[in-house]
Amino acid sequence: MEVEGYQTRVTEAKKAAVQDIRERLKDVQDFVFTDYRGLTVQQMTDLRTALRERNGDLKVIKNRTAQLALEDLEKPDVSSFLVGPTALALSQEDPAAIIKALLDASKEAPLEIKGGLIDGTVFDATQVEALSKLPTREELLGQLAGVMQAPVRNLLYAMNGVMQNLVRALRAVAEQKEGQGGS
Repeated sequence: MEVEGYQTRVTEAKKAAVQDIRERLKDVQDFVFTDYRGLTVQQMTDLRTALRERNGDLKVIKNRTAQLALEDLEKPDVSSFLVGPTALALSQEDPAAIIKALLDASKEAPLEIKGGLIDGTVFDATQVEALSKLPTREELLGQLAGVMQAPVRNLLYAMNGVMQNLVRALRAVAEQKEGQGGS
């Protein structure tokens, strides 16, 4: 009987753990799966700080618990990424910024990107890395602002040119009349 009671408690603990993880992940759209094996405590702290600066987070979750929570949230199957030590980099806003932070960290630490779940689509490690090369949301907004300002700027230059030509023409007429009146 004790064995049965023990199994029930373990099962209830697992259910509670899955429920807790599901609650933490329900509002997250983008996940990047990494192998953090070999990272020192300081490197892990630095990585978490870099991710927080980009509105992200890093969670180390048991693979089975993460898989069950993601299944409960009706996310695509990512079980191939949930093998070995796995940390989830979570993005609330811009996955490219999170991926760039992970790639920067991987240059100085033994961090490996396994793959990602970005906006409901599963990406392998190569595709995730390619995604990091795209401009961030802020960069795209800056480019859009520049494109939107260009017509106004060009109109301003054109109007300024017309005004300058008008002033030159009026000056020429005035100089011509002075020349005629002075003779």
